[in-house]
Amino acid sequence: MNRATRTGPKARAALMAMAMGVATVLPGAVMMVAPTASQAQMFPAFRQALAEGVGESRALSTFYRENGYSEVWTGADHAARRTALVSALSRAAEHGLPPERYDLPGLLAAFESVQTERDRGFVEARASLTFLQYARDIHSGVLDPSSVISDIVRELPRPDPAELMRDFVASEPVSFIRNLAPDAPEYARLFHAKRELDAVIAAGGWGPRVQAGSLAPGEGGPAFIALRNRLIAMGYLPRVATARYDGAVQRAVQEFQVAHGINPDGIAGNATIQAINVEPQERMRNIIVAMERERWLNIPRGDRHIWVNLTDFTARIVDFDQVTFETRSVVGSRANQTPEFSDFMDHMEINPDWTLPRSIVAEYWGALVSGGASHLNLIDGQGNVVPREYVNIGAYSPTTLPFEVRQPPGPGNPLGEVKFLFPNPYAIYLHDTPSRSLFGNAVRAYSHGCIRLQDPRDFAYALLAAQESDPVGYYQRIRDSRRETSVYLVTPIPVHIVYRTAFTSVTGRMNYRADVYGRDARLYDALLRAGVEVGA
Repeated sequence: MNRATRTGPKARAALMAMAMGVATVLPGAVMMVAPTASQAQMFPAFRQALAEGVGESRALSTFYRENGYSEVWTGADHAARRTALVSALSRAAEHGLPPERYDLPGLLAAFESVQTERDRGFVEARASLTFLQYARDIHSGVLDPSSVISDIVRELPRPDPAELMRDFVASEPVSFIRNLAPDAPEYARLFHAKRELDAVIAAGGWGPRVQAGSLAPGEGGPAFIALRNRLIAMGYLPRVATARYDGAVQRAVQEFQVAHGINPDGIAGNATIQAINVEPQERMRNIIVAMERERWLNIPRGDRHIWVNLTDFTARIVDFDQVTFETRSVVGSRANQTPEFSDFMDHMEINPDWTLPRSIVAEYWGALVSGGASHLNLIDGQGNVVPREYVNIGAYSPTTLPFEVRQPPGPGNPLGEVKFLFPNPYAIYLHDTPSRSLFGNAVRAYSHGCIRLQDPRDFAYALLAAQESDPVGYYQRIRDSRRETSVYLVTPIPVHIVYRTAFTSVTGRMNYRADVYGRDARLYDALLRAGVEVGA
């Protein structure tokens, strides 16, 4: 491992000594005695070097100009700040951050080599630039996700650099830096899981892989022993010496299957064996990407919010970090991927019509031209139905047709009896569907992008319960009217459409899902290019 990515015990001890502002045993170290703020004007070389060092950062230039170029890191009384920064940087890899980006050894060497006030000015600038880079990364992510994958649409909560510096100077440094990381419970659980997985990797993994296509209750032999031992190593089975696939092992397999999105039949079939044989290094990649995704979403999520995990094919209502409602979902196909974004659900439409997107109009075009698809209406700009016999549809194309194509409410409407809207530029919403068979599949990526719900009525009841004394009766009266009706939520609810191949239960149990769109693989490659390490 190169010098930029690891800080050994001796170097760390030297660093801590230097951070206390005293000479160390490293060659060339000097006593760091800095001027007070009132003396700063007496050191033009320091001021000039500092101004040069932060010159490419408008925010830092403004900050130091406004504080009279008073030092933040290099003063004799700044040991606590230096120690806090060094400690954080030395543990950056624990958060799945790229240590090379911060070059801690280089920063230490720069502190050590200070001989003049000009040297000290450049070190001051370097420390601030490093701090801001670390703060930005741990607070809101290493990557700009949309530059890697356009379907990830996140407005990252980037902290203001000058404000960060001002707040840091006015705060206790250790707690300030610690609080830069997301405070969401999920981030803390992922961080803990990463540390546990680091230990597993350091110890050599979960043991030999299972050399079998499938295993069923009652079986034994070497393949079963490998299965048993990996379940023990992963924490699904207590340490036992059973030589047969008994009831305890079957229950452990079921628990494993639930945590990996596999039908929990207790039989170690091909999908289960494949998942059990995944090595901890690969799971670590899932966790590292999940932590990065948490940093992108380092915003207030709402005491009540809707959480749609595309890889898990579920939609949940979450109240104070507890799932209070859950239903299966069908999401966009690989060819019509559902984007990731957050917005606010403000209303539902009961008995909705369906206005076909132009991409779907193209699928019906042959039928429309030939006079088929009689369930579809043409709608003019005033919202009126135009008799199709008055229109030469063949004279147009799906993109030039001067009418909307709409299907009225009814049993065959693809949106079913209710849809849930959070207006967005991607025309994505949650909705009912008359096609129920797909909800029985383990992988449910079939739609044109919108999200179908298996239990839309109960979902509606759960939302309406916050504003109606009889949500079921209220909903059913509107439904039975057969009239399209918009029902607005008194309090709009945040909706977060996310993509997590690694996530936790509230107890901390890790769950893993397949990378159905291949997005996490691309993000992980981007993180590697940025300097993130596995098994750090």
